Amino acid sequence: MAAIGVIGSGAWGTTLARLLANKGIATTLWEHQHDRATEMERQRENTIFLPGFLFPDTLQVTADVKEAVQQKDMLLLVTPSQRMRENLRLLAPYVERHCLLVSASKGIEIGSLKRMTQIVAETLPQAQRYIGALSGPSISREVAQEKPTAVVVAAQDKEVAVRIRDLLSTAHFRVYSTGDVTGVELAGALKNIIAIGAGINDGIGYGENAKAAFITRGLAEISRLGIAAGAHPLTFAGLAGMGDLITTCASPLSRNQQLGRRLGAGEKLADILKSARTVVEGVTTTKAALQLAARYNVEMPITRQLSLVLFEGLDPHRAVPELMMRDPKGELEGMA
Repeated sequence: MAAIGVIGSGAWGTTLARLLANKGIATTLWEHQHDRATEMERQRENTIFLPGFLFPDTLQVTADVKEAVQQKDMLLLVTPSQRMRENLRLLAPYVERHCLLVSASKGIEIGSLKRMTQIVAETLPQAQRYIGALSGPSISREVAQEKPTAVVVAAQDKEVAVRIRDLLSTAHFRVYSTGDVTGVELAGALKNIIAIGAGINDGIGYGENAKAAFITRGLAEISRLGIAAGAHPLTFAGLAGMGDLITTCASPLSRNQQLGRRLGAGEKLADILKSARTVVEGVTTTKAALQLAARYNVEMPITRQLSLVLFEGLDPHRAVPELMMRDPKGELEGMA
């Protein structure tokens, strides 16, 4: 039987830890605050991020990183993207030689513009063969409720992808595998930007036609950057691309969509972030995406307009008309 550690006790980390533990796998969930870890272990529940879902006996919570990491066959890395590197440095001394390292975080590191698996490979170079990424349409609460969900795991080594897939798969959580790590990670990170825009559309009340156009053109924008970065084009038509984009843009449980909705209703970004209990990855990803677009000489008009709204005070009511009045283009321009 495998032993698995989950690094990060937000809603998604807790959900994945419960999923594995419910399979009978000995699972350890790491929470960096000692008091919170003690409270969750005592209450057998994450009352802050996943209330109402009790922990099975096979799930333990700890603030001791050595206990969470040592002698584990797989580690799921579910921390905010901008803290991934520092958390990896904490756990690096205890990672077993052949441990599977799976990023379930969706973001791009500011400054380096690295994807999460690239940060893992830099921090733990001896483990490069065993690194994977998990993505796809997976609202935490729905997975915890055992509603049918399909996701995808990517790894350069096919055998590694299959091993991760088998460990995570259940009757209600179907996992596919792929070798396109770049595409899966970029799709998962960039869709959060588009979800903010879709939320703005809802907050203003532009309607379903505008939202459908926004999501579709957002997918084209994501695909252009991904293809330029070396991803397989069809990845963006799959679970990590279109699948995750639909869920994140449409679900009221999406943090990025809700932030956009509040912006569209007239709230200020600083006030929204101040009231948020969890990280809204799309905000920082917007900055990183524009830097990547400049690196690959890719046009990203939606991301650029959202950047003006988020960081330069552009009225959301002006952003959409400016997108609509751009010079006409062929629908598949830049996709070849």
